[in-house]
Amino acid sequence: MAEQIPLSDDASALDPALDAARDDHTHEIAPNLAYRRLGIVNVVFVGVPGARDREWVLIDAGLPGTRTFITSAAAQRFDGGARPAAIVMTHGHFDHVGALEDLAEEWDVPVYAHRLERPYLDGSASYPPGDPSVGGGLMAAVARFYPRGPVDVGTRLRDLPDDGSIPCMPGWRWIHTPGHSVGHVSFFRDSDRALIAGDAFITTEQESAYAVAVQKAEMHGPPAYYTIEWDKARASVAKLAALEPSVVITGHGQAMKGPEMRRALTRLAADFDTIAVPATGRYLAEPARAEDGSAYCDLG
Repeated sequence: MAEQIPLSDDASALDPALDAARDDHTHEIAPNLAYRRLGIVNVVFVGVPGARDREWVLIDAGLPGTRTFITSAAAQRFDGGARPAAIVMTHGHFDHVGALEDLAEEWDVPVYAHRLERPYLDGSASYPPGDPSVGGGLMAAVARFYPRGPVDVGTRLRDLPDDGSIPCMPGWRWIHTPGHSVGHVSFFRDSDRALIAGDAFITTEQESAYAVAVQKAEMHGPPAYYTIEWDKARASVAKLAALEPSVVITGHGQAMKGPEMRRALTRLAADFDTIAVPATGRYLAEPARAEDGSAYCDLG
């Protein structure tokens, strides 16, 4: 399995005063940025505490069965029953869309994603199967059994604007970071260099059930069992490392900040093939293709 990049305890995670869980079980990174861990995955809340109806945004939608955890955290963090202005997706794998259809209907809210993720969110295509041959632990071993979708949010689905802006998230921009999925995106705020990376890279060894449970802070490439284009995954990590983020929230693992995080991310980008790419895997030789629904293709 790929090499790990451990981060020392005193510099890897956020200051405990900032990262301590609030009453709503979220971890606040900045006054208007927080995340909540839902089993193996994180969802992100963008908006100041107490924000009113349509004044905040949800990033990703967790695992199946986590709807009430998301809505209860939102109800405590924001103004009572305040609904988000939008749900914005990094990508549509099962652990990021578990509650999406229910939340979109309950909140009557638009869902934004990259146009290349549209087939997996409008009911027309299923993802390629997970790849258990990458090794590394139980999470990878059972990857072939993970739900492949698609989900269907119907007329609520919107493409992210071509200009890089994110509706309802002023000051943020989206960055196309394919590799883990064809339409994967990350989000960056230039004012404070905050990065929501999704699964472009992560901060836990997601292939291992033990590592996922322990949540030791480590810098890793994207979850190998779902990554379908390793050359693009490499380029995406390099693109994000070049931003020199001040703080990162990833789809899996703890949020991190500071110079040691940046050094680890820079090393991950420089030594991606050694650190992140598995020795074997069905998608190493050629990218995956959807087995039903619309064909997987690269539209640019």
